[in-house]
Formats: sequence, structure tokens, C-alpha cells
Amino acid sequence: MAGAAKSDLWVRIGSAIILFAIAGTALWFGGIAFGLLLLVGGALLLVEWFQLVRAMGLGSGGKAAFSALGLLLVIGAIGGLWYIRQNLGMTAALWVFGMVWATDIGAYFAGRAFGGARLAPTISPSKTWSGLVGGMIAALIASATIGDRGQIIGVPLWIGLCMGLLAQLGDLGESWMKRRAGVKDSGKLIPGHGGIFDRVDGLLPVALILGALAVAGQIAVRAAG
Repeated sequence: MAGAAKSDLWVRIGSAIILFAIAGTALWFGGIAFGLLLLVGGALLLVEWFQLVRAMGLGSGGKAAFSALGLLLVIGAIGGLWYIRQNLGMTAALWVFGMVWATDIGAYFAGRAFGGARLAPTISPSKTWSGLVGGMIAALIASATIGDRGQIIGVPLWIGLCMGLLAQLGDLGESWMKRRAGVKDSGKLIPGHGGIFDRVDGLLPVALILGALAVAGQIAVRAAG
């Protein structure tokens, strides 16, 4: 059993490295490369979303509502990320990703270190209130650090606290959908990690909101000089 667990860990690490390499390269080059990543990832994500919706045992009205919600989230997130990368630059896009990644890391380590009361035991038993706070603080640090370096203006950099909360609500939302559908993962595309939705559940609402703020002119980059 220990050998199997160790083998699974290396699979997860290998998959994570490949994912970061692909995403990082596309983010660096921007343009067509980043657009293709968003379009392919978005299409695969929608397939997983619709499969979950079909398995959730909802009525026709519920299926229609959740399908529309999926389209809104995915198209909005893709549009938001594309707009930010193309108009505000790579560092601004990294600012968005960085807050979500920091949330995941901060929540994991704070939850392991402090434990305590469960956040939503009937939805995701492993999540704790300490993890929620740790994730929000980590997102705050990422927002302030990357945002300052990227000269982000228009919003206070403590917006990371709100984005850290939003990312974890996205995670809980997907956990609820999977529990309702009776599945462990949203898919099997990524060895050791499940599906695309499992990896970007927290990114979707964050990218949607920040993208909308950027389009509305509420997020900008300070001009050099």
C-alpha cells in the first residue's frame, strides 16, 4: 500500500509539472498560444461540467439552469483571462493565477497545521475554517506582491482577501456538484489529479470577476515613467 501511495504521488507531481509547463509557456507567449490553451481547456471543461450536470439527478429546469451557469462561468473566465493577458500584460495575468494558486497552497498548509472545525463537513469533510483563513491570507500576500510588481492600479491590492474567499467558494461549489453526482473527480484527463474542472474550480469565479472589472476599466496597469 505504501508503494502504491508513493507511486501515485510521483504521478501527481509529474502531471503537475507538465501542466505548469504548458500553462506557463502559453502565458509567457500570449497571443495564439494562450488563446488556444483557453479554448481547448474551456471546451474540455464544459464537457466535464455537462457530464456532472447529467449525473446530478436534477429535473429539466435544474439541468438547464446549471448548464447555463457553466456556460457563463467558463466563457466569462476565458474572456476575462484573455482580456487581461492581451491588454494588461503577462504579469497582470499571473497576478490572477497567482492569487488562486496561493489560495490552494495556503489553505492546504494552514488546514494541516492548525486543523480545527470543519468548514462544510457534508460537502467537503477535509476543509477547515483555518484552511479558509490561511488561503485568504496567502491570496492577499500574492495579490500585494505580484500586483505591486506588475503595477496594478484601480483596485486595492487587498482584493486578494476577497479573491481567496471566492476561489474557495468555487472549490466548494464543485465539491457539492461531485457529491450530488456521486463521483470523486470531475474527469480522468489528468493522471493523479482528476479532470480539468478539478484543477480550475477556484479560478473560474476569480477570472470572471477580475476580467469583468478589467473590461469595465476598474483594473489597469500604471504606465512606465
